[in-house]
Amino acid sequence: MFSKSHLPKSLILSPLIGATLLISQAAVAKEPSVNLEPSALDQTIGLPSASLKISDSTIAPSSLSLDAIDRAAVLGQAEVPPDEAMSQVTSVSQLGDVRPTDWAFQALQSLVERYGCIAGYPDKTYRGNRAMTRYEFAAGLNACLDRVNELIAAATADLVKKEDLATLQKLQEEFAAELATLRGRVDALETRTALLERQQFSTTTKLQGNVWVNITGATAGRGVLYEGPLSGANDPGNGRFFATRTGGLPTTLTAEDPNITVGFLTWLTLVTSFSGQDQLVTQLAAGNSISPYNQYASAGFFNATGTPFFDQSAGTVNGRPDVIIHDLFYSFPVGENVKVTVGPRINWYRHFDFNRFNFVFNSGASFDTANSTQSNAIDRGSGAVIELNLNKQFRFAIGYLGENTEFLPAQFGFNTSSNPQFGLFGGTNTTSAELTFSPNDKINLRLQYNHSRIQAYGGQVGGAIGEPIPYGYLDAGAGFSEGGVGGGLRYATADMFGVNFDWMLTPSIGVFGRYSFATTKLNPIDEKVRTQSFQVGVGFPDLGKKGALGTITFLMPMDITSGRRFFASGAGDGGTQYELEASYFYPVTQNIAFVPTFYAIFNANNFDSNPSIYVGSFRTQFSF
Repeated sequence: MFSKSHLPKSLILSPLIGATLLISQAAVAKEPSVNLEPSALDQTIGLPSASLKISDSTIAPSSLSLDAIDRAAVLGQAEVPPDEAMSQVTSVSQLGDVRPTDWAFQALQSLVERYGCIAGYPDKTYRGNRAMTRYEFAAGLNACLDRVNELIAAATADLVKKEDLATLQKLQEEFAAELATLRGRVDALETRTALLERQQFSTTTKLQGNVWVNITGATAGRGVLYEGPLSGANDPGNGRFFATRTGGLPTTLTAEDPNITVGFLTWLTLVTSFSGQDQLVTQLAAGNSISPYNQYASAGFFNATGTPFFDQSAGTVNGRPDVIIHDLFYSFPVGENVKVTVGPRINWYRHFDFNRFNFVFNSGASFDTANSTQSNAIDRGSGAVIELNLNKQFRFAIGYLGENTEFLPAQFGFNTSSNPQFGLFGGTNTTSAELTFSPNDKINLRLQYNHSRIQAYGGQVGGAIGEPIPYGYLDAGAGFSEGGVGGGLRYATADMFGVNFDWMLTPSIGVFGRYSFATTKLNPIDEKVRTQSFQVGVGFPDLGKKGALGTITFLMPMDITSGRRFFASGAGDGGTQYELEASYFYPVTQNIAFVPTFYAIFNANNFDSNPSIYVGSFRTQFSF
């Protein structure tokens, strides 16, 4: 950081040279040169640094001159590769460059060799085959002025040679304009640095923010059949956290068209690093959205089909903008190819099932298309994830998480990892593994396996933590779940296998997709439910503007291949739901984007008799 003490001494004490020239005749021994690392400020703001070459000796500014002042800021020019011609900075005096044959060049070289006032950079680069601009020369001269002033101010027994003082004075006079320009730029940089020091959030923590505002509407034109509870819990804002049976069959109700909604969601992320390579991530979230499609949804379908991913609330009470901790974890490297993440609330989707074409930040993906509908029973959980870069083509990730999801109310039996009744290993938990094969930068193929243990609530399994059963609630079959309690199940175990790919066919078009199948075993009745799902799509990168992305996706979120009788909700009348999604991500600026999206849902809630439902959404996205 800069302060008054960091101003180049030659720009403050240069009158000492003239005074000493009159009284001094002794010489000083040659000082050793010092290799200088780039300053902390350079590393922080990511600016380049460069070396200065005199004859065959690599030199760089001393620690009191330019090691804390980036060359680009002082000289007004960018770094260039060593094998290219260096662009010249025109002198304010309109004089030519300083060449190795000029007396000034040779005089400064002599001073450098005698006083060691300039040392080489750690990368050992030097450019002795090139002339220096007058500004580059002034930077080197400034370093020598600093060194000589240090010797004078220290009043050492060995004084600077009178001839050298005369040379310095002559050089100062000839390069007065360039030295003055350096001083002005140093002062300006010092002012800017002081402002950054006053306004910085933290020396170790960066604040990142995202705000999403969604305008969403949905229509079916007539009543939509859904399966849900016969009580006040049927309000979509309550999440429909359980299902009921009536006479042994799932309770069927009818929903009318919802009204258009406007809602928001915001994430504030604190990223703290202690070593420069590790990350402690604390993400806060608040939102108030209840997306319109939820009015049609069967119990266990809340925030899934037809719901834009960011059109959601954050806490346990839908529609109330409570501030909650969304993510909390610590990541650190082990060697060059391994990253370990541990924490009480790890986001599973940060580590598994990524796809470049429906990444939620640059698409209009719904909850169904953002990831595989069957991939994992836990959104956030306590545990650890290990990621290994095996080589340039293969990446492997494995993790174990005990459920600790922020939006699920503990009174309903969720957040089992922090509940001593269940703990980290006794409640809902998942073990995940994914192998990614990337033969080149155009193709990514991911093979996935996930084993889940799903804790029952009220004798039912499913809902938000039911995957690989993505929708609905399971019970022990007819005769159970009458009135929504006594579903007969204690827990379920499941195994899911999946594949996920994205492929850039050309720079402007790509294809992507997912397929998965799973078996869920219900305990204690020892029965099995089998399901599968698929997703295919096409993406159009840079459509209309660099950074934009258009996508069209078609998917089947859940096909029940066996065990339909165990669905207390979600099985419908035997139909299979399909979805079509079209979205366009348009970056207005680097920090603002518009995302219009259209969804069409066919055979909603797995009822063949249901009308098609159409959803339109317009998202405004702010990032900072």
